[in-house]
Amino acid sequence: MKTVFSILVAALLFVGGNAIFTIQQGETGVVFRFGEIVKTDLEPGLHFKMPFVNNVRKFDARLQTLDSSAERYLTSEKKNLLVDSFVEWKISDTKKFYTSMNGDIRLANMRLAQIMKDSLRSEVGNRTVQEVISQDRNVIVDKIIEQTRVSVSDFGIDVIDVKVKRVDLPQNVSESVYQRMEAERNRVAKDLRSQGAEAAERIRADADRQRTVIIADAYRDAEIIRGEGDAQSAEIYANAYSKDSDFYSFYQSLNAYQESFNNKSDMMIVDPKSDFFKFFNQKNK
Repeated sequence: MKTVFSILVAALLFVGGNAIFTIQQGETGVVFRFGEIVKTDLEPGLHFKMPFVNNVRKFDARLQTLDSSAERYLTSEKKNLLVDSFVEWKISDTKKFYTSMNGDIRLANMRLAQIMKDSLRSEVGNRTVQEVISQDRNVIVDKIIEQTRVSVSDFGIDVIDVKVKRVDLPQNVSESVYQRMEAERNRVAKDLRSQGAEAAERIRADADRQRTVIIADAYRDAEIIRGEGDAQSAEIYANAYSKDSDFYSFYQSLNAYQESFNNKSDMMIVDPKSDFFKFFNQKNK
């Protein structure tokens, strides 16, 4: 009797264990009856199913990230660009996701990656390098999100966001671009230096011209002042001579004596009776 009771208890526990299942937070599930979907999008919590009749398959309902490696895309100018992007998506319809992707997240990532590449190729191909890099990046992202959502609507997934992490030129193209930029900067620098040298020469020539003009004007003014001074001096002498000719002659002789015998070693051989010594030869009156 005890053995039968134990068997019944074990059977009940086994059946009960197979009738109860749990959906964890961040999960969703699908209930099958002999392989046919009977219930989808199960909420987190405790659920019941018919043992041996129903089976359950659980899926990750959290946000998924598809981080693709950088790919080359041609712009409208036929130039290669390296675009590095990623997509955030989640399961929106469990039934569609199971029937279209067999519930395989890896397969969904592969299909989504191809759709993303096609959308990027289309958007980048309609724009120039400048447009892709700067002004149209947000527009590109919005259009890619819109196109991708339409393309994956039958997959039971929803594209939450698309981000373009990096847009760059390939390494070999970048080097040639940098070389051209460097050559252009060197050319501009050379032009600026030549313009500076030309401006310096003009400034130097103008300064030399002004210096010459200033010196010439100063010399002219000095000569004019000197001539006016000589004229005034001559006029003063003439007036003095006209007032007292004897004193003027005496004063001029004194100046001549002073200049002639300025040093003790000075020597002059002159006839004492000459006019030069006439004031020495005069007797006191």
